[in-house]
Amino acid sequence: MLEGVKRQGPRRVSAFRHPPFLVLERRATQPPTQEESLRASQEPGPIATPTNQEPRINDRIRAREVRLVSPEGEQIGIRPLPEALDMAQDLGLDLVEVADTASPPVCRIMDYGKFKYEQSQKAKESRKKATHVLVKEMKYRPKIGPGDFDTKTRKVEAFLAEGSKVKVTIMFRGREMQHPQLGRRILDRVAETVSHVGRVEVFPKQDGRNMVMVLVPGQATRRQRETAADHRAEEAAAEEAAAEAAAEAAAEVAAEVLEAEATQSEEATGTEETTVDSTSPDETTETS
Repeated sequence: MLEGVKRQGPRRVSAFRHPPFLVLERRATQPPTQEESLRASQEPGPIATPTNQEPRINDRIRAREVRLVSPEGEQIGIRPLPEALDMAQDLGLDLVEVADTASPPVCRIMDYGKFKYEQSQKAKESRKKATHVLVKEMKYRPKIGPGDFDTKTRKVEAFLAEGSKVKVTIMFRGREMQHPQLGRRILDRVAETVSHVGRVEVFPKQDGRNMVMVLVPGQATRRQRETAADHRAEEAAAEEAAAEAAAEAAAEVAAEVLEAEATQSEEATGTEETTVDSTSPDETTETS
């Protein structure tokens, strides 16, 4: 019976057959075919979200309807997004979302590339001006003559016209520190003379033995002119009060001097009378 049964040996596994997990692994590592690559390239990808610094434009706008603004800045009204996109495309321009927080969002038709270029140029120019602001200094003396004052003030005016800041310094020496109103008066004259090209940024203040004022380009405002006038009025009132106080003090000193002289004169007169009285009896005795 055993002889009639065909003896079977160990089962061989074909070299072309693999377990399922091996087949999956092989397929995953294979590069995509040309047909799969073409199909993937034709499928629309996800819409890129704009950065925080750039607005949404054209197909990136997500609203169903927008408040449309023309290239000239005129209000067109609320339009469906496809209609707004068609209008921008007909003009050969872009649809730019300029106010995404509004309801509906505000979109304007414009040349976005040109707009970005102009904005970058403005930013570059503003940075250039901010980093290249020069500060010039002009020094005056409290007792400066009219000719020197005019020459220095014309230079201050030229500096302001060039776009530079100007630091105006009054230098005091010795007893000149006792009269700060002289320096303040010169600074007010300078500010008033150049008010058509410069305005006061830092009002006069004492800095050690100097008095300093800072001017910047730009016409002085009405409020600044009124403030300067108020300062001059206060200085004039203070000078007048100081002059009156000095006059009163001088009058008091003069009165005291006169009183002292009168007292000394009276004392001298009394001494002479006493001397005459003491010598009178002797003279009478000799006569007799």
